[in-house]
Amino acid sequence: MAKEKKVKEKPVNEHPNKIGVKEAAGYTVAEAGNMFNLTYISSYLKLFMTDVLKIQPMVAGFMFIITRLWDCINDPIWGAMVAKKAPNKDGKFRPYLKWVSVPLGVATILCFAPYNKITTDTGILLVICYITYIFYGMMYTGMNIPFGSLASVITDDPNGRNLLSTFRSIGSGIGGAVVSLIAPFVIYTAIPKLDEKTGETVMVDVADGNKMFIFALIMGVLSITFYLIGFKRTKERVPSEAEPKMDFKKTYLGLLKSRPFVTVALAGVLISGQLQFNSFNTYLYKNYFENTSLGVLGTICNYLPMVCLVLFTPKLSAKYGKKELCGKFSIIAAITSVALAIFANNSSVVRMLDPNSANPIFPAWLFMAALLLIGFGYTFVSLTCWAVVMDVIDYQEYKTGERNESAVYAVYTFSRKFGQTIADGLGLFLLQWAKYDPEKNIDGFITENNTSNKIMLICTIIPAIVYTGVWLLMRFGYPLTKEKLEPIYAFIREKREALEAEA
Repeated sequence: MAKEKKVKEKPVNEHPNKIGVKEAAGYTVAEAGNMFNLTYISSYLKLFMTDVLKIQPMVAGFMFIITRLWDCINDPIWGAMVAKKAPNKDGKFRPYLKWVSVPLGVATILCFAPYNKITTDTGILLVICYITYIFYGMMYTGMNIPFGSLASVITDDPNGRNLLSTFRSIGSGIGGAVVSLIAPFVIYTAIPKLDEKTGETVMVDVADGNKMFIFALIMGVLSITFYLIGFKRTKERVPSEAEPKMDFKKTYLGLLKSRPFVTVALAGVLISGQLQFNSFNTYLYKNYFENTSLGVLGTICNYLPMVCLVLFTPKLSAKYGKKELCGKFSIIAAITSVALAIFANNSSVVRMLDPNSANPIFPAWLFMAALLLIGFGYTFVSLTCWAVVMDVIDYQEYKTGERNESAVYAVYTFSRKFGQTIADGLGLFLLQWAKYDPEKNIDGFITENNTSNKIMLICTIIPAIVYTGVWLLMRFGYPLTKEKLEPIYAFIREKREALEAEA
């Protein structure tokens, strides 16, 4: 008599696709690799263009806007390609971690190659920037749509998805911190500068093109390595259709009529836009505070609240709900950012805070304290945003009967890129308004025309608007409360169990 194979049964109340920390860690590693590319491009490509290639800010701003227009076509194309692809032995979405990792890593490296050593012709350099950045954008989309969709098929357990979203944020924090904490010490070179007020020679930091390329090379190689580790350490548990058939016109029109999706997409524009706009603090630290090392402290202030709260977020989300946490805490970021914009740009307040200086500036410690408080209020939005997207995917399936992860992620990815486009274009145009001219000011430190004060205005008023917008959307716009999600989760689970029973 054949020996019966024993099957370990899960407890009755335990979700059949429950995952633990070990499984979530693989997703974390891949996201860290993702952020090596994204953070370096987002934070320093503008600086590379303006201070190394000597391209005027407004010209660079037009480049970011025009290249992102291609995403209007690029993102839906990738979404359709991913959705129509039948799963293979590695799954439906995991293979992209292997296929796209190398082209994406190479694209990051190419964006920072020292082309100014070959030619100083601004027109030629600008064409090269267009080509390399468009290539990067296409490869990033080719990775991000399937990578985001992957979370929804790793598990359909709501608690597991909260865990994945939290661990993705951990990976995002790790990858972003590696770049933000290390780059300021690597990519600059100190040069002597005559202080016209004192007549003394002081050392100031300027962007070094060779060092920026070497750092890009390291980040590109590390990203490829981490993507491949993520490929090995993840597993698709939720089955995908063997022969997927979708009406994309109907799907995309349906998304535009979905209040949860529209709200999340608008929030995505603001969230991604603010993340991108944070990179302009590089100009603030360099020109207003004249201390590039503040970039490290600013990064710590942004990420410290996340580090402190990350382990509590899954349980708090399960108990109180993601919308509820985001709506109640994001008001802290909104109020703090508005207060910072008012006080940091009020000359009377600045003189009172710095009375002993002939040229008073807003205290750096107070600016950092504001960043810390903003980071605390914004933490739950940051940690749960990907779980919220997965809830929207479930909501669409609950309402329409069709599951369309890649279509949702394609439009959501586009909304985030649109936010980045607005942030880069607006920020660079405002730098031009502030009369930031790297060609005339080779060391990058500008005090004429009140430029440094205008940079402070730029770097505080825009975040105040954005954080207020995020709070309004999550508090009053997004409708999927904890109570409303419970029948959706039950529907999805019953549908999966029925499909598994038929298989």
